[in-house]
Amino acid sequence: MTLVLTDDQQLLRDTAQQFAADRAPPGELRRLRDTNDAVGFDRAVWKEMADMGWAGVLIPEDHGGVGFGHVGAGLIAQQIGRNLSVTPMLSTAVVGATTLLAGGSAAQKSLLPQIAAGDLVLAAAFDERPRHAPLEITTRAVRSGTGYALSGRKTHVLDGHVADHLIVSARLSGETGDRDGLALFLVNPRAPGVSIERVTAVDSHNTAIVELRDVAVAAGDVLPATSTAQVIEAALDAGRAWLAAEMLGIAEEAFERTLGYLREREQFGVLIGSFQALQHRAAYLYCEIELLRSAVLRALQALDAAEQGAAKLVCVAKARACEVARLATNEAVQMHGGIGMTDEFDIGFFMKRARAAAETFGDQYYHTDRFAGLAGY
Repeated sequence: MTLVLTDDQQLLRDTAQQFAADRAPPGELRRLRDTNDAVGFDRAVWKEMADMGWAGVLIPEDHGGVGFGHVGAGLIAQQIGRNLSVTPMLSTAVVGATTLLAGGSAAQKSLLPQIAAGDLVLAAAFDERPRHAPLEITTRAVRSGTGYALSGRKTHVLDGHVADHLIVSARLSGETGDRDGLALFLVNPRAPGVSIERVTAVDSHNTAIVELRDVAVAAGDVLPATSTAQVIEAALDAGRAWLAAEMLGIAEEAFERTLGYLREREQFGVLIGSFQALQHRAAYLYCEIELLRSAVLRALQALDAAEQGAAKLVCVAKARACEVARLATNEAVQMHGGIGMTDEFDIGFFMKRARAAAETFGDQYYHTDRFAGLAGY
């Protein structure tokens, strides 16, 4: 398989690059943070993204999307990373849409055209622990009349405070950590017994804590997946690949901004870019970013081809992205010197987003361990 973009993919990348820079640049993240915006993203800009096909990038055409696949989604994610654009793409168009496609009923998949149109925000409520452990599920679903009653607590629910629907994982039977005995439920966030607390993360993006107390769910709102654990992992792998591509974009932008600074900042009467020590650090970072680019594209291609080893390639991409994005943003702050530490300068925003994205859906240590497990160790 060649690690080369097609003409259509290159066009998508270039269009996404221009749109994100014009309509959702880093300054927009700063505005949302400083105004403590109640939504956390610009709904008008999100609608424009949907009109361009972004919200339907993973949704097939027969469900109202454009079906451009994971490589297409990754190209968008890369530009979102470069511009720190705040959107519900990850929660809704990637994890949410993939969950419905992999495990939803025909009636539940009728939500997909609304997602593709940018008219619906979907939030997956899988995690319950301080760190990512999606199958460590204690939330319980018990029979109640013709439906179920859900009780439990979910953490790190991306865009949960503005979601139109929640997808909640719960345990029908078995013990915490068991892969069997699980189910997914579509839950109305305004239903009696649901309470949602908005949490603004260090990167000024929003998650939520969702409390469920005997929440009534109809039988028709249960996703009829044969293997709930497989659906959860498929949805999360789509999200992990997206995050790897986003962190690639963060690393690229931090690197380019740093190179620009090295070419203009003078010390002792000479440009600091002429210092050999800084040149060596920049050259090393360039090589790391190029290796990450290959790992990310390969993982995205594997997901599109539904390769048997796709999950392992996603682990490699996410683990490497965590490490390279951390290195790139650390180097950016250090090479910018004092101004790199100030809030008025945008570099700090890239560092914060890199840290938060690394923790989302598993950091490099989680994916190193997961890779070993998938490889039979």
